[in-house]
Amino acid sequence: MTDATCILDGKFDLAESPVWSVAEQKLWFVDINAPAIQRFDPATGKLERWTLPESIGCMVRTKDGGIIGALRSGLYRLDLTSGRHQKIAAAPYTSPDIRFNDGRCDRRGRFWVGGMFEPGGQAGAAFYRLDGERFIRQDLVGGVATSNALAWSPDGSVMYHADTPTRRVFAYDFDMKAGTISNRRLFLDLNETGERPDGATVDSAGNYWVAFYGAGKVAQFSPTGRRLRDIHLPVKAPTMPCFGGPDLKTLYITTARQKHTEEELQRMPLAGGLFKAEVDIPGLPEPFFAG
Repeated sequence: MTDATCILDGKFDLAESPVWSVAEQKLWFVDINAPAIQRFDPATGKLERWTLPESIGCMVRTKDGGIIGALRSGLYRLDLTSGRHQKIAAAPYTSPDIRFNDGRCDRRGRFWVGGMFEPGGQAGAAFYRLDGERFIRQDLVGGVATSNALAWSPDGSVMYHADTPTRRVFAYDFDMKAGTISNRRLFLDLNETGERPDGATVDSAGNYWVAFYGAGKVAQFSPTGRRLRDIHLPVKAPTMPCFGGPDLKTLYITTARQKHTEEELQRMPLAGGLFKAEVDIPGLPEPFFAG
């Protein structure tokens, strides 16, 4: 059964971090390995692409239409027209085996981003909040191998986060004023299903939507952790969902093509494409970077 439709057969190696622009009615996303930023217009099918000098884990928008990217060497304000990029903060790690991965802004516009240990299987990375021009490590989260599944409840009082290889998603109390987390608790334990949480988002009712990399689906969970719905894709590696469209009732889903065998690519020719599914509950506009 397939619930999501491919709207762009882009064959992206590792498409990630989709962000819907309400003002433009266009979808921005990154291809981590290209590395590049893309902007897609669902109304016309036009795709624009900007190549970057190093891998980019995620991106957010600014109120003036700018782009902030978490590149391997740090957080940058990206000028896509001139190609000149202003570094906001240096990366908080020195190992060449670590890069930024999943990240986004909280409801106040503070940037949160986690790292990824690329050889895999080792908790050599961490999770951070940007404070001015430096990253503050979030020790409550601990060491991580692949930081993912970051999202906030509609009122900003709960933060969700996962380390993908553990197959567990945790919830935290979030202090909106101070930008701090506390009361770490298990939200989802996916070890019995074997599903690996990747990117995530939250709808306006507080339901949590998470992509399961390798399982070919995106699942919706209630705020109490009850599974409500699965959206199936004809590919195995969805990476992250986001809400878009005029009424924010279109769930856009990025996917990956990396690490597929030739046999898998023959069976799943749309791997690395951009997909969409219509949903009943709208999402929320993604917060702008306030730094």
